[in-house]
Amino acid sequence: MYAITIREPGDPDVLEWTEVADPRPGPGEVLLEVAASAVNRADLLQRQGHYPPPPGASETLGLECSGTIAELGEGVEGWHVGDEVCALLSGGGYAEKAVVPAGQLLPVPGEIDLLTAASLPEVACTVWANVVMHANLTEGEVLLVHGGAGGIGTHAIQVGKALGATVAVTAGSPQRLERCQQLGADIAINYKSADFVEVLREETGGADVILDNMGASYLGRNVDALKQDGRLVVIGMQGGVKGELNVGTLLGKRASVFAAGLRFRPLDQKAAIVADVRERLWPLVAEGLVKPIVGQVVPMAEAATGHRVLEEGSVFGKVLLAAKS
Repeated sequence: MYAITIREPGDPDVLEWTEVADPRPGPGEVLLEVAASAVNRADLLQRQGHYPPPPGASETLGLECSGTIAELGEGVEGWHVGDEVCALLSGGGYAEKAVVPAGQLLPVPGEIDLLTAASLPEVACTVWANVVMHANLTEGEVLLVHGGAGGIGTHAIQVGKALGATVAVTAGSPQRLERCQQLGADIAINYKSADFVEVLREETGGADVILDNMGASYLGRNVDALKQDGRLVVIGMQGGVKGELNVGTLLGKRASVFAAGLRFRPLDQKAAIVADVRERLWPLVAEGLVKPIVGQVVPMAEAATGHRVLEEGSVFGKVLLAAKS
């Protein structure tokens, strides 16, 4: 088969479409004929040499994919050869074939086509695990989503609205904010010209839940923006890894700060998240209340282009890599 390999850590030009050995499913795994994968910021970090895969995971990029089951490993039940699925991966999506633990498979929901389904597993599991399963966002609460125009952000807006929350977003241009509002965002904040802490205080008194992709640079201001009993969930480090936290403010608000990635969770935790997503989120997707947002599709062999698009920051939603033209 062919897969994207990394010649050496560096810029997108180090990505090459190369013939490699076919993977084989072990016990509890399935082999997929990949239809598409998607570009995530973790892929950019891995390409640069900053984010190696977990021990035992594929060295190939790609944290999600869609495709057709080609082979079942020993002991796999509930799935059949020929099933169209999408999958959460620890690596291996940028390839014509991928091996996936059966517990990380999801059926393609509703009327969504197989290619588009590749845009869902990583954002769905990330948002659901953090905003719903951990932070317990409930109807009537206020959710602040940083990076509202990205893959995570566009999904989180829709999940928040489907659950009956008031959703605020930050983004860097009026055009991107307008598109966030079209997805349901109630409060649109241009982080280049406005202070999200002040805007939230004026509009809602603060946020009950904040989904943050920035990390260190927003840490103090995020805590300031929380209401009493607020929950800050950090899922990214685009703004650095070390920040200052005013514990007095945190104590005074009875607030919590939670940071969690998805890739390095144990298999049983990932399977539990996938199962909850299938049970509670997939019906919302099937009904059209939460839709996949795809900004651009490029051939998988041209993955370097997909990486450039995401790095430039102009795409709205997800960048997909189509395995077959």
